[in-house]
Amino acid sequence: MIKLVVLDLDNVIIDGEAIDEIGKLVGVEDKITDLTKRAMEGEIDFKESIEKRVKLLKGAKIDDIKKLAQDLPLMKGAEETIEYFKEKGYKVATITGSFDIIADIIGEKLNLDYIICNKLHHKNGLLNGKVSGPLVEKTKYEVLKELLEKEGLSFDECVAVGDGANDISMLESAKLGIAFNAKPIVKEKADAIVEKKDLRDIIHFIEALEEPGKLEEILNKKIEYEDELSAALKERDELNKKAKKKKKLRDELNKKAKESLDLAIKFRDKRNEINKVVEKNKKLRDETNKKIREIKWSPLRKKRLKLEKEIRRIDKIIETQVLDIKKENELVDKANNLRRELTKIKEDEETRNKALELKKLSEKYHEKVVKLSNEAQEYHEKMLEQFQKTDEIRTRADEAHNEFVKFMKLASKKHEESKKIMEKIKKVNIQIKKIRSRMDKIDAAKTQKKEIMERKKAEEIYALFKDGKKLTKDELLLLQRYKIV
Repeated sequence: MIKLVVLDLDNVIIDGEAIDEIGKLVGVEDKITDLTKRAMEGEIDFKESIEKRVKLLKGAKIDDIKKLAQDLPLMKGAEETIEYFKEKGYKVATITGSFDIIADIIGEKLNLDYIICNKLHHKNGLLNGKVSGPLVEKTKYEVLKELLEKEGLSFDECVAVGDGANDISMLESAKLGIAFNAKPIVKEKADAIVEKKDLRDIIHFIEALEEPGKLEEILNKKIEYEDELSAALKERDELNKKAKKKKKLRDELNKKAKESLDLAIKFRDKRNEINKVVEKNKKLRDETNKKIREIKWSPLRKKRLKLEKEIRRIDKIIETQVLDIKKENELVDKANNLRRELTKIKEDEETRNKALELKKLSEKYHEKVVKLSNEAQEYHEKMLEQFQKTDEIRTRADEAHNEFVKFMKLASKKHEESKKIMEKIKKVNIQIKKIRSRMDKIDAAKTQKKEIMERKKAEEIYALFKDGKKLTKDELLLLQRYKIV
């Protein structure tokens, strides 16, 4: 795991060579630039180069150099890149052959953890042409090693970024050495190459160091999420099945409840229909009873029999005996009176018979009322029983509905959980895509470096070929590949 990023200052953190800019202050820019170029390309020893260049700077004003430091342009993306490293928890250092007057100001501006540089000596506010410091006597490898020991880190926990020949020792020793807009000799030794002048382009190389581990971790996380999703979907589907089962039961019970209710209503209608007939017969019975109550008659059967007997006796006397006119007339008058009285008694009996007939009719109506009332009561009891059964079925249907709602809510909750897990998987897939993209960039960088090396080799072969060297088949193919011949 990376814990330290080391950057060169000139042409990496700042866009330019600080010493060249100082050279402009004293009019030795061209000489300084030439020495810098030769040193960065490895043509002359760095110590020799730095001492010669500083000697040329003798007389430069310290205040002018400090002002210059404030105005030096930072490399594009420098602030964002260093801030990113800080957020990641990396320590950030600059190991530079440049000078304290410049490096301290830049380092403070960017909040660097370590600023390891050389020191310009001065007197009375003017440079005296002398320089000292770790990067005069030591290589950057040695300085980096000391820094790592101080931090308790190893080279495998460090990334180095540089552009010149004096950076090669630390680029080769670090876990990842990045050549940033570097000289050809540096590109040959670096693990990765950045050609654009944008320091942010080094980030994906550094991230790529941990990409295989990250990728494995994220892939494992994806598997974990997929297992969670599978379990959640399975549980959701089980809950949906239970909900479906309860819905089916509810619908069946509601159907039965409707059938039961329809039957109860049928019993009620039948009861009401019979009750109508009952009421009709009650009315007829009551009307008949009223008629009976309105009839006036007397029970004179004995008197009628007595009168009939007396009339027969008188008639017999008149028929069998010889009577005087007066006596006969008296008996005839008496018989006629009795007959008139008997007629009245017979009329009462007719009324009585009529009353008896009405009574029989009333009893018939009453019997019908009783019979139909009993039948209506049976239907009423059946209706009540069916209503009770309907209520019981409805209760079960309501219970099934509540269970259905409960399972649907649980299934919905599981569905929402599944959606959240799917969102996690989506984010993980994006991360995987980004990591693989960065890994592809690393592969592309390796390919680029390989091509640079092969092109250089091809150019060397071509130079030998022009001097008369006979080419092998592979060497000829290499020249053709890079269109040199």
